[in-house]
Amino acid sequence: MREDFLHYVWKFKKFAFAKAHTTTNQAITLHSVGQHNHGAGPDFFNARLSLDDQEWAGNVEIHLKSSDWYVHGHETDEAYDNVILHVVWDHDVDIFRADNTPLPTLALKDYVSQEQLTGYKNLFAHQDRRWIPCQNELPEVPSHIWNHWQERLYLERLQHKTQRINILLEESNNDWEHVLFIMLARNFGTKVNGASFESLAKAIDFSVIRKCAQEPFRLEALLLGAGGLLPEESVDSYALQLEGEYEFVQHKFTLNRDGVLPIQFFKLRPANFPTIRLSQLAMLYHRVPGLFRRLMKESSLEGMYEILLVQASAYWDTHFNFGKSQTKRSKKLTKAFIDLLLINTVIPLKFAYNQHLGKDDHEELLLLIEHIKPEKNTIVQKYDDLRSKATSAIQSQALIQLKNEYCSKHQCLQCSVGNWLMGKG
Repeated sequence: MREDFLHYVWKFKKFAFAKAHTTTNQAITLHSVGQHNHGAGPDFFNARLSLDDQEWAGNVEIHLKSSDWYVHGHETDEAYDNVILHVVWDHDVDIFRADNTPLPTLALKDYVSQEQLTGYKNLFAHQDRRWIPCQNELPEVPSHIWNHWQERLYLERLQHKTQRINILLEESNNDWEHVLFIMLARNFGTKVNGASFESLAKAIDFSVIRKCAQEPFRLEALLLGAGGLLPEESVDSYALQLEGEYEFVQHKFTLNRDGVLPIQFFKLRPANFPTIRLSQLAMLYHRVPGLFRRLMKESSLEGMYEILLVQASAYWDTHFNFGKSQTKRSKKLTKAFIDLLLINTVIPLKFAYNQHLGKDDHEELLLLIEHIKPEKNTIVQKYDDLRSKATSAIQSQALIQLKNEYCSKHQCLQCSVGNWLMGKG
């Protein structure tokens, strides 16, 4: 038995509340369960109920056992003085208020059906041996519940990303363009170098990026040099030119590499080598002046693809790293990579920016992301194996949110799937 189950039972009135009595046999008439509190203090605020003929308004506290009231020290905490009902599973001791009157107590185990308990136990049985607690039952969930829950999960994920964007805004003195640069840099770094590329983007004042963007060679030298990727010994004329250019901008703008995390090549496919990705990022900022304004104004996927479709500078047509040449091939951003930039940077930033402007555009953004192909990763693949395959990025993003914030944390009673499975009984 877990306390969150009791929260669920109380919140959704999954007990025989019409027959409920306190442990001292007072009839309980439940008018409102109150507002669920996830912070400090009583578990439900502003509940309304009647005990016999006396109506009460106040808070409700929930515990597994009555004695937990004393274990948690509520008898000395003024925040609990306005508790009008103590809801427990086992009533093992009477609780008294400061004026020595008994605190009314409801023992839920007398009012929860066996079917409800069985549903709860089945949901959490063998959870440590399953990838997700409900993996055997997930195919049973009706499509309308599953689809609606995925949409809510995606919006929840956007809100979480907005919180991250707000932190970046505060750190960059509300410079939206700098925030875009930081987020793009992180995504250009992919999973292996994301944190390193972000540290690089934060280490350079964005005014320097603006000035250097007019000359792509200079911006490329800045990013590669600040990232510590220029070779210590010159391996060819291009590397030598970049070294000279970086020394110039380093002196001109008084730059240093403090706080920039090491950048890795290990376990990366050549197309994701940091040299290629930083050159592409430099070319993007050179080719598209006012990138933030352009992306925020653009409303079509086709327009966004056109804005973001860039390739690394000509040297990288025959190189993946400095020195050794390869068969000539331009290093363009692929559509799949641009999709990731849209999913993880552009659409979340649009969502946050429009919130900042007081505009509600989530329906427009949902239409956009519904036309982007789903990501390919282990989480999405495993859900695909359990149900029908994800067909859009809104679903793949929702599945990532579901796994990370609900399934892995065993928050089944806050999940629409878990709620439906519990309600089958």
